[in-house]
Amino acid sequence: MEWVTLIQKAIDYMEDHLLEKINYEDAARQVHMSSYNFHRTFSLMAGMTANEYIRNRRLSLAGQELQLTDIKIIDVAYKYGYETPESFSKAFSRFHGVSPKLASVKGTQLSLFNALVIKIVLEGGKSMDYRVEAVGKRTFISKVMAFRNEIINEEDNNEIPQFWDRCRKEDILKQMLGMRPEGKKDLYGLCSPTNESETTFDYGIGVLLDEETDSGDEISLQNNGFQIWNVDPAEYVVFKCYGDNGDCIGEAWSRFFKEFLPQSGYVQTEDTDMEVYYDIKEPGLFCELWIPIEKKKEIN
Repeated sequence: MEWVTLIQKAIDYMEDHLLEKINYEDAARQVHMSSYNFHRTFSLMAGMTANEYIRNRRLSLAGQELQLTDIKIIDVAYKYGYETPESFSKAFSRFHGVSPKLASVKGTQLSLFNALVIKIVLEGGKSMDYRVEAVGKRTFISKVMAFRNEIINEEDNNEIPQFWDRCRKEDILKQMLGMRPEGKKDLYGLCSPTNESETTFDYGIGVLLDEETDSGDEISLQNNGFQIWNVDPAEYVVFKCYGDNGDCIGEAWSRFFKEFLPQSGYVQTEDTDMEVYYDIKEPGLFCELWIPIEKKKEIN
């Protein structure tokens, strides 16, 4: 249950430093997670990003303070991290549904946003099919783009689907698939491991580079905007994602954190995770999600 302890520790840190200039990256450093993995884990578990949590807690406390004290609006704006009273008023009104001036009137209804507390809820009656596979080193030919960590699980963000669409319209997918033999034209969505200090992650669309791949020379590929993406040997848990769109991938990630990790004896590692879009696939399958894992180390 390490992830429970880590997320609660991050929440405690955010609560203790709400009046300071902090964001999700600071919380990630406190629990020694990469910004990317912390952002993804927290948002899947909490249903909101850590930055949203910090903002909502500040606005909730600001509302209480305006209603219960004689503090000036300009002072409460600066206290809770806003550079101008105007930006504070806009955010406050959006959160509470009333202006800061009206909030100071006794009896005005405000929104309360309490601190999160991680609790374990036992759930049963659902099967979760998966398999664990150990694979050796693999190399991919890929088109790669850097994305902000914040886009992971960001509502209505379509930057990665738009990346796929652009590669499709520019015939980049067609060019990569042309390197592979019939029946083995599988596409991979590759997501890079990240370090604690990084604010972006690399996402690549690629095909496997092996003895069956007709890729030409590496220099020519790189001149045409492709990159070689190496994946070290690792153990993966594999989930089949069924559906018509990428929503099923998010659902698989959520079940990974909420159901698989707490009872499996595994932890996630900082290696490349992958979506595999098969050339030949079973009916209804959108893709397979491959997440790198390792067995928990016993503490003596």
